[in-house]
Amino acid sequence: MLAQNAFGSPTASLSGNRVFLYEIEGLRQNNETDQTDYPIRKSANVFLKVPYHRMNEEMQRITRMGGKIVSIQPLSSNGNGAEA
Repeated sequence: MLAQNAFGSPTASLSGNRVFLYEIEGLRQNNETDQTDYPIRKSANVFLKVPYHRMNEEMQRITRMGGKIVSIQPLSSNGNGAEA
């Protein structure tokens, strides 16, 4: 799969198709979470699929929302499970 570099042109980068599964606990409802497409529950952990190129941004967003990342696991390129 081709990814895009900083200039918008496609590259054959392995990081372009890597996806990670974040397990998050302790998210609370606030102005930031009101804009999400999914409901926030304090009582359960939330799982998010995050592409490699957005990992840093998602970590910052989760911290702003009061969440704590419990685990990060790589998913296979087809998205069906964790890689060995």
